[in-house]
Amino acid sequence: MFDDAILLAAENVLAAARHAGTMLATAESCTGGLIAGALTAIPGSSDVFDRGFVTYTNRAKQEMLGVGEPLLDADGAVSEAVARAMAEGALARAAAGLAVAVTGIAGPGGGSAGKPVGLVWFGLAGRGRATLAERQVFPGDRAAVRRATVERALALLAVALRGPPA
Repeated sequence: MFDDAILLAAENVLAAARHAGTMLATAESCTGGLIAGALTAIPGSSDVFDRGFVTYTNRAKQEMLGVGEPLLDADGAVSEAVARAMAEGALARAAAGLAVAVTGIAGPGGGSAGKPVGLVWFGLAGRGRATLAERQVFPGDRAAVRRATVERALALLAVALRGPPA
């Protein structure tokens, strides 16, 4: 289901979470649970992976993560503010110390001049740290965008788990 590169990245994230003593959570829209799927494809992941939220619709983002309707109306689901809110909502609703969120336009339709196909916003929230957001525009078809999103989300978790440089 997942290629070797993604499985290796997931293994590395889980090992870093164990080392840090940190539980993980995901909040996913455009990936539909693929990040959680990659993490849980690794045997023994339950010791550091608490849960994943698949919030494909705005209503799901509101109900499951507490993303406010005014925020969704003002900025749209694919935005920095919503990615941050999704990550913070997952963190607040999970027994986790670190949560990653993704919201994007995987295509082939749904893009616009301001929000092209391939646009993905990432949110990363952790207990005792500022919530981060990152914007990426990935090339390729729907599968390529979703794969690149999983890879980048795992990379963001890995960096966060390593902590700040000494």
